[in-house]
Amino acid sequence: MNKSLFSALCLLAGLSLPVAQADTLFILQSPDFADNAMMQKKFAGNAKDNPNCTGENASPALVWSHPPSGTKSFALVMHDPEGAKGQGVTHLVAYNIPSSTTGFAANALTKEEGFTGGKNTPGTTTWYGPCPPPGTGAHHYTFTLIATDLAPELKAGMTREELLAQLKGHALAATGLIGRFGQ
Repeated sequence: MNKSLFSALCLLAGLSLPVAQADTLFILQSPDFADNAMMQKKFAGNAKDNPNCTGENASPALVWSHPPSGTKSFALVMHDPEGAKGQGVTHLVAYNIPSSTTGFAANALTKEEGFTGGKNTPGTTTWYGPCPPPGTGAHHYTFTLIATDLAPELKAGMTREELLAQLKGHALAATGLIGRFGQ
């Protein structure tokens, strides 16, 4: 991800973070899709009451490296800024991820193991895959990983906004990855 996109993501998240030097860049990647590439249908949500959720609700594998020194925990948010007709939909709020963690295996985010689940827009505390309506184009699903100086002891069930408020002044750096999906 280029530095200007990284800086823009930080500003959107309400965080002001320094950009690391290129040789120690804090990075987030997925073996399941490249940055800004289309995600497979299996990663889409699967809900009987929502005809737009046509996938398997599988979560992609994620890996990260080079967190800043002093990292005590990570927080991971997956947000669709185009969802809900531009009001945004948060699909994952995960935090209290131990600093020793370097990623999540495929489908690990569908279980509340290795992280504390916060409340996403649909009201669950685990992965809720993309469910964009047909004809709205490919939405951008932004995965933002935040390194914090907080011990992994935050209360469960926080929304994205509540989590970001708790992280204010405690975020050390952030990195992101964008996956796209459309019907």
